[in-house]
Amino acid sequence: MPLSGFHPVIERWFGARFAEPTEPQRGAWPVIHAGRNALIAAPTGSGKTFAAFLAAIDSLLRQGLDGALRDETQVVYVSPLKALSNDVQKNLAEPLAEIRRTLEAMCLPDVEIRTLVRTGDTPAADRQAMVKRPPHILVTTPESLYLILTSEHARDMLRTVRTVIVDEIHAVARDKRGSHLALSLERLEHLAGRRLQRVGLSATQKPIEDIAQFLAPESRAPTIIDSGHARALDLAIEIPSSPLEAVMAGEVWDELYDRLAQLIGAHRTTLVFVNTRRLAERLTLHLSERIGAEHVTSHHGSLSKEKRLDAETRLKEGKLKALVATASLELGIDIGTVDLVCQIGSTRSIATLLQRVGRAGHHLQAVPKGRLFPLSRDELIECAALVRATAERRLDRLVIPRHPLDILAQQIVAAVAADDWDEAALYELVRGAYPYRDLTRKDFDDVVQMLAEGFTTRRGRRGAYIHYDGVNHRLRGRRGARLAALTSGGAIPDIGDYRVILDPTETFVGTLNEDFAIESMPGDIFQLGNTSYLISKVESGQVRVVDAHGQPPSIPFWLGEAPARTPELSEEVSRLRQDVADRLDDPLTAIAWLAGAVPGLPEAAARQMVEYLGAAKQVLGVIPTQQTLVLERFFDEAGGMQLVLHAPFGSRINRAWGLALRKRFCRSFNFELQAAATEDAIVLSLGPQHSFPLDDVFHYLKPETAEHLLVQAMLDAPMFGSRWRWNATRALAVLRARGGKKVPTPLQRMEAEDLVAAVFPDQLACPENLVGDREIPDHPLVKQTIEDCLLEAMDFPGLKRVLEALEAGRF
Repeated sequence: MPLSGFHPVIERWFGARFAEPTEPQRGAWPVIHAGRNALIAAPTGSGKTFAAFLAAIDSLLRQGLDGALRDETQVVYVSPLKALSNDVQKNLAEPLAEIRRTLEAMCLPDVEIRTLVRTGDTPAADRQAMVKRPPHILVTTPESLYLILTSEHARDMLRTVRTVIVDEIHAVARDKRGSHLALSLERLEHLAGRRLQRVGLSATQKPIEDIAQFLAPESRAPTIIDSGHARALDLAIEIPSSPLEAVMAGEVWDELYDRLAQLIGAHRTTLVFVNTRRLAERLTLHLSERIGAEHVTSHHGSLSKEKRLDAETRLKEGKLKALVATASLELGIDIGTVDLVCQIGSTRSIATLLQRVGRAGHHLQAVPKGRLFPLSRDELIECAALVRATAERRLDRLVIPRHPLDILAQQIVAAVAADDWDEAALYELVRGAYPYRDLTRKDFDDVVQMLAEGFTTRRGRRGAYIHYDGVNHRLRGRRGARLAALTSGGAIPDIGDYRVILDPTETFVGTLNEDFAIESMPGDIFQLGNTSYLISKVESGQVRVVDAHGQPPSIPFWLGEAPARTPELSEEVSRLRQDVADRLDDPLTAIAWLAGAVPGLPEAAARQMVEYLGAAKQVLGVIPTQQTLVLERFFDEAGGMQLVLHAPFGSRINRAWGLALRKRFCRSFNFELQAAATEDAIVLSLGPQHSFPLDDVFHYLKPETAEHLLVQAMLDAPMFGSRWRWNATRALAVLRARGGKKVPTPLQRMEAEDLVAAVFPDQLACPENLVGDREIPDHPLVKQTIEDCLLEAMDFPGLKRVLEALEAGRF
């Protein structure tokens, strides 16, 4: 099929290699050729990356044939993962070589189009060579793009850029990495001195219009080429023969391992997704015993890049039968053909399930095959709701953070370190980035003032990176500003893991959680990447190990925040509960209806769900849903009184509600009690002195005062301390590296605490000396940290809606 608008060489090469363009390619090429911005939304394996690149290659080829192709970077491709960047470069090398052969066959002069990768893993020599002779297509990550923009010499290679391609844009837009990238793109456009053509590539997402605006501002809104997220999926739920409980017992785990091994044996390659790194290692250990250690390994963020690359390559070459991975393999890294995807536990989000199962059958005609293994009764209901939601083509809503001030501070330091700026011009540049479109001038001025004045701590004044000329309203970088921005920049927070070094080769194997490393002793054996290691020495920030030659290991733990269930999935869980509750009068009808309504749900699983919900209805009188909340009080074995609020709103709303209730109880009864939140309930442990009518609990919190109460409660919670350190680090108030060395995490914590003492003295004040509530200062970092706790760790707007509905009597 002829490709209109392309050079005959490209037409001939494409015709020889492919039968016809895919739907996203047909839609995107006319838009890109016309020089307009484009957002291509299509499922994995639909050729969208190639849709973006081929138009760019065509333009470079024409310049080459006209003799006008200079050694300058014209296309920047940004991908959220380093592995994805390496992948794309490999996948571009082959077509470019074939196009050169086609040129030769058509007796045309040779055109060399060069692509190079620049990520955190690129050796220094390669980086320097790149500056001297820039590639035509630069493949990089958001962090490396920021570093090139900020560095003194390398930034010159970006002055000639015409096109930016952002891959897997939905993966960065949802967090602060996206805000960081949005500002980098505005800085890139300013450096190039021209409007750049922006092409975004994305898979599953809703609302697509927000992503389009994130890619480019409204005045140059991208044309959306939406090929839909829906593909036919072969999804089914697997349950063990023993009934599921609240927690899975050891012998039931054995059944799960056996069934997994059976499925792996029946397929050529299987990808097993889990939600935690610890489970990845545990599952790999048990599968090794069943299918052989040479046929299975793990893949997660705490393994070194060499170990991960080795696992990806072995899977691609068919040497591995199974790979157990966390979210590290979720995005479009090329791992060859995968026949089956197994998901252990719920994904907590509809989009994540689609993304993970979409890894099976990585080309368009294949029907991805996925199997879900729920680990408890509640997860069984959640997995059934997930499968039903995907069958009905529902999606989670993607929320883009609103003008994070810590990221803004870092990018201002980076921008003024590279150029002198007029204050108003810099404000307008920042407002050009979608997350900062409604940034107030006051917030901007506060951040500039913070960076100009720095902080006065007990170790002296620090963090003053810019010189502010108040008369001429000019900003310029102070000494050390560029170095701080380069060595401590980025949006991904440091979690303080220990590096694992293998003796005697000094090989970096991966990382261990700080607490696990500190609690370990020389002689202990642990597993990492399906290999057991014996600890020889625990040093500051690193653990030295030797190969344990397969001795039985313990499984390390990593502490992190598990993903919370999305509001959309919580809604689906509530809807499914209600649908079953409506049919509970006739259990057999309910079972038959469930088996029909949820594709791939075995009858035994439907029976378990109906029995579980039936038992709940017998005890509670109703089934808790988002429309029917239930308060239950009971005594545990030790005689302690427990109060359970059944509210299937997801853990972010429940965490906020539990924390605020705990504070309210503390003030009413002068007694600090324990509270815990899950996806479906809040548990409060009460003492014998707590006597009150149950109904009152619903009215303890008022929508008008809940935020103030929650903020006061949150200041004592661990989430404030860790988020404060992350934000202080991102705003360069606490440095990650000094004098060419990484600042150890305990020192970063100490410096972050010094900073709190300087900015927010009430936070560290003795509670006995505090009269009334803590006074919260009007400081950009304090403001940002509180906002992160309310909107990231918790969902306060969601809680407020629930409280307003309670007050209005809608429950």
